[in-house]
This record gives sequence, C-alpha cells and structure tokens, in this order.
Amino acid sequence: MHEVIVCEKPTSAEKIAKALSPSAKKKVYNKKVKYWELKKGSKDITVVSAVGHLYSLTPDNPKDKVYFDLHWAPAYEVNKRGSGFTKDYVRAIKKLGRNADSYIHACDYDTEGTLIGYNALKYACGQENLDKVSRMKFSTLTKKDLLEAYDNRIELDMNQVDTGIARHVLDYYFGVNISKALMKSVSNAKHRFLKLSAGRVQTPTLSILVEREKEIKDFVPEPYWLIKAVVEGNIEVNHIDGKIFDRDRAEEIMTKCQGKDAIVDRISFSNSTTKPPVPFNLGGLQSEAYNVFGFSPKKTQTIAQNLYTSGYTSYPRTSSQKLPESLDFKSIFTQLGYDGEFKKHIDQLPSKLKPNNGKKDDAAHPAIHPTGILPQGLSKDDKKIYELIVYRFISVFFEAAKFETMSATLDIEGEKFRFKRRRVTHKGWMEHYPFRKIDDEIFPDIKEDDLMKVLELISDEKETKPPARYNQASLIKELEKRELGTKATRADIIDKLYDRKYITGTQQIEVNQLGENMIDTLSIYCNNLTSEELTRDLQIKLDGISNNKSTRREIIDEGEKDVKVILEDITKNSNEIGSKLYESYQESNIIGTCPTCGGNLVKRYSPKTKSSFVGCANYPDCTTSYSIPKGTNFLKKTCEKCGLPIISFGKPRQRACLDSNCGKDKTKIHKPTEVGKCPNCGKPLLKRSGRYGEFIGCKGFPKCKFTCSVDELESKLK
Repeated sequence: MHEVIVCEKPTSAEKIAKALSPSAKKKVYNKKVKYWELKKGSKDITVVSAVGHLYSLTPDNPKDKVYFDLHWAPAYEVNKRGSGFTKDYVRAIKKLGRNADSYIHACDYDTEGTLIGYNALKYACGQENLDKVSRMKFSTLTKKDLLEAYDNRIELDMNQVDTGIARHVLDYYFGVNISKALMKSVSNAKHRFLKLSAGRVQTPTLSILVEREKEIKDFVPEPYWLIKAVVEGNIEVNHIDGKIFDRDRAEEIMTKCQGKDAIVDRISFSNSTTKPPVPFNLGGLQSEAYNVFGFSPKKTQTIAQNLYTSGYTSYPRTSSQKLPESLDFKSIFTQLGYDGEFKKHIDQLPSKLKPNNGKKDDAAHPAIHPTGILPQGLSKDDKKIYELIVYRFISVFFEAAKFETMSATLDIEGEKFRFKRRRVTHKGWMEHYPFRKIDDEIFPDIKEDDLMKVLELISDEKETKPPARYNQASLIKELEKRELGTKATRADIIDKLYDRKYITGTQQIEVNQLGENMIDTLSIYCNNLTSEELTRDLQIKLDGISNNKSTRREIIDEGEKDVKVILEDITKNSNEIGSKLYESYQESNIIGTCPTCGGNLVKRYSPKTKSSFVGCANYPDCTTSYSIPKGTNFLKKTCEKCGLPIISFGKPRQRACLDSNCGKDKTKIHKPTEVGKCPNCGKPLLKRSGRYGEFIGCKGFPKCKFTCSVDELESKLK
C-alpha cells in the first residue's frame, strides 16, 4: 500500500519522515528536490514537500480589461521570474504522488497552509484523489506531536479551504484590478508609467497612517507649566495640579512658595500586585520583540517561523494567549533545564504548574511556547527571539510580583505637592523575565508634620505635544484592534507600504507625499476603497465560513460587486485621479535641481529595464538623466563641486556625487565615532551617518532612543 504525505516546506518533510521512521531514506528528484521514503507497517510512505504556494491565481483571459474570471495555475507559469524554482517541486509531487492508495495533507494547520496543501493535492496529484485525503494537525514539529498527529488524522476541513480560496480571490480582485485602474488613470492623464498599488487591507491601513499624519500637522500646541520643588534629601515633589494652563496661576504658586519650607502633610502606604504576563501570541511576540530588541514585526515573524520549522518552538501564527493543560509542561521544563541559565529559573518553579493564560483563544493552535528541544548554532538575532519565548513561557507559571507604594503630600504655604516611591516586596515572576525592568526605589525616612527645607523651586514651561506617530508594533496592535488583516498578513501589509514608498521611517512611520495624496485622492473619488467598514465586513464574513454563517461564493460575489463600484468611480474621474497621483509622485520624488534647465530632478522607475534612475521632470523638453545603483539612498547633502545630491550605495556603503562623471571621489562612510555620554542612560553617544546626513544617537538603541542633531549636541549635554 502506497501513501503520500504532502508537507509545506522541505524542513517539515524531513522532520515528519524521521518522526515516522528513524530509518527513513532521503532521495532526490531531478537532482534538485529532496523527498523521503520509509516503511511503516504494511505501508510504503513517500514524504514530499511544497515550498509555500505552488499555485497562483491568474485570469482566464489576460486580455480582459478587468479580471473576475480566475483559475489556479502553477506559480512558475504565472510568475516565471519570481517563482521559477517551484517548477521542480510541482513535477516531483506529480510523479511521486501518482496513483497512491492514500494521501495525507501535512502542511501547517492554518488557512494558508491548508490552501497550499489542498492545491498541491488537487492539481498535482489529481482532483479524483481528494476523497483519499486525510489531515495531520500539529502545533510543533516534535516527534511526539507528529506521531500523535499521524495516528489521529482528521478529515480535511473544506471550510478552511474555502476561506483560503475566498481570501486569495478577494485580494486579487482588489489588488490587481484597482492597482491596474489607478496606473491606467495616470497613463491616460499624463502619458507616463507610474507603479501604484492598492489593496483590500493595504489601502485602509495607509488611510490610518494618513489620518494620524494629519492630526499631527493640524495640531496646535498649547503652553502649560509644571511646577515642582526639590526638598532636602534631593526629593523631587510635583504640584498636585499637574499641567497648569493658566500662566497667572503658575506665577501665583511660584510667588507664594518662593523661599518657604515644606511640611509633610500626609503619608500613606499601599500594596499592589502585578500579575505575570500572558503567553505570547504572534502579535504579542512581535510587539515585545520590537520594544525589547527593535526588531520589525516581519523580522520577528520570520525568525519565529524558522524556530518552529527547526523544532524549537511551536507554531507562531496563532491568536491564542492560552497554554492548554494537555501540554506536558514538566517534560518541556525538564528538557529546557539542561541549559544552565534556564535551569536557575526552572528550579524555582512552583510545584503546581498553572499558567497565567490570557483571554484570546485560537481553535487551531495554542500560544507560542518552546518545545523543550535546545537549539544549537542559532544566529545572534534568532537566539534573542528564542530566549524571549523561553523566558516568557517560564515566567507565566510564577506568582504575581508584589509592591509597596509610599505616597506623600507636602504643604508649601497652602500649596500641595506630592511624590510617590515604589519598592518591591516580592519579585515573583519579574525575577524570571529579564526583559522587564523592576522598579525598586528607596523610601525616604520622613513622617507627618516633619519640616523639610526646599532646596529649589522650579517652573517648567512646556507645550502639549501632538499624538505620536505609529511604529510598526503599535500599527499592528491598531490593525488588530480595528479587525483589519489577519495575524499572518499584517506584517506583510506594512512591508508592502514601505516597498511601494508610501511610508518611510524606522522608529516612527512617516507617510510620504505620494501616500498622503493617494488617500486624499481616493477619499474624494472612491471612498469605498479607503473604508475600514468594507474591509472589516468582508473579513467577518470570511471568518464566518468556518461556522457556516457565510459561503465562499457569497463572499466572492459581494467582493466583485464592491470592486466594480470602485472601478466605476475611478473610470468616471480618471483624469483627475491620474493627474493628482502623478503630481504627488513627482513632488514626493524631487531630489534636486536640474543643472541643464533648472527644473526638478525626480527619481523615476523604468518598466523596461526594471530599475530606477534620476531624470528631469521637464522631459521630453529636457533629457538630462542619471543612472543610480540599486539600493541607492539620497542624502541631504549636495556635491561641493556641482551642487547635485550626494548618494549612498553599495556594501560597504559608499558616498558619491549623483553625477558619476563629476570627479568627486567616492568615499566609504565612516564608522560611528564617540562624542560623549548619553544624558538618558550614560552609554556612549555616537556620531552616525544616515540617509538624511549626520546625527547623534545612543549606543544603547533600541532600549534607549536618545537622538539629536549634531548642532543640538552641546545644548542636550548641558
């Protein structure tokens, strides 16, 4: 009897094969594709793998103006350049999966994994064999879990398949059709090619960022005063009014209190606890990794996926914050205990292992956790994420941390001032989670009615600040809160916005002129595309397929109607949309002044050569242009000789004039130089070079985010 197991990735195939039989033999198809053969009882088993999606959607008739009639085709036929490597995997599955007696779908148990395996089985092994398919469901690639999943196979969940198909079709309808229409509007209006991108979730996400950008621009700062006193013992106390927006009131307080002493009016003590953190889901891991290490959500997701496929941690794309009782906690801790650092914490675990589970659940997978298998040879960044997962897993089993808080009110000539101190009475879980700072302050030795000398009275004039820009982690939280996108796609959506040059910035996300004008234009002429409600409604209906509240056909039909309305709006206003988008593109890509005619030099993209270059905006009247290396950044410096921008490029990074014939020597960018100590944390301050020129940054980044310009350095260090 011949059985074929189809996996999502080659690493998964190897682990499944070796779990089923230690004597599984590795084979190679066509000198390129690895697969495995083994015997189990009376079965001859072949374990093959995909490499992600082997099939992509493509229009039935590519000559159609809009694409609503689609079919699945091999990815190497749809995208010859980007997916050519999948051809051998499709052929291997076709050959090795032919005429088997049974098939097992063993791809990741989520919507994408289910669709990957389903399409491979349907189109490579044959639709007629789908009734021979069973499903392995596992959350870790450990031998124990894989054997259990093999022995307890379930039926293929067709609702999950339908959800995946519907999501891909909707994304194609919105992404391809609307992007084509927007690019055509530019072509019609300006006879220029402009690469644009819109999407079902991408565009509402950009709209959220633009909305915040406008809040910042429209914000009018308001002055206020913070009054504080420094009393003996170097204790800083704050006036109880907090922010004082009335200048006269601030001056009144300063006049009354000047030269007076303070009397301790009231002292109180209180106790509080801080519960252990909840186990990581993907969003929680991405957020914590950004806060602790400065890793982008996409980077964290990629590392977490690699740790999973290596067998070190559980499946990362989960919404769950719960660790089920069925997990063998003791066994996991026993294995982790072979690492000396982990053992120090594991030895102190309570006898009853009960995790502090969160509220969110996921029917497919538990919260992210280590399997117990200790890794070897991890890269520096992979090790950071692994240890973050392990220490979070350990800490959720410990008791709450306990604190005592001292609150004191001081009276200075009838004006009340306060201060608080907090100290740890029991570290609890915080002792076992090294990524969280423990506040442990010293209580001053004072009592009520004590007279305290005021050493200094301070009035700080400040201004209210606009709302902060999103960073990648806070944007993912916002998307989750607004129910836009999925746990697996949100990081990719943000990456796409960067890739399309709609946004920039690493610490804070800033919207480029093109991105802002894109949303402004679409909001006027086709508001449905920027609508969160439309996207959220479709997402809710997609989720409803799993419990039979909606069907794949209903959702696809509704999506088609929505896209047709948007396309009609774009067609009706094609010239206006095309003109505004092109003008904003030009504006956002101005990098200097043309030395020939005085017009704007603009960064452009050539679809023929598939590369970027710099050309004059007055083309074809002015044909001045400059080629630029791939990965070029434009600095805010100009060439002393010709006035053109200085660019940075290459590895290691080099600087040179935009005009390669200028004669200005190329120079390597210098390594950061130390210029002082950080006023925030005391670590070295480094003079660095970035795309906008030189700046000062703390060596402790990302934990310490102190930065300033070179000109500001002296005043900042005072």
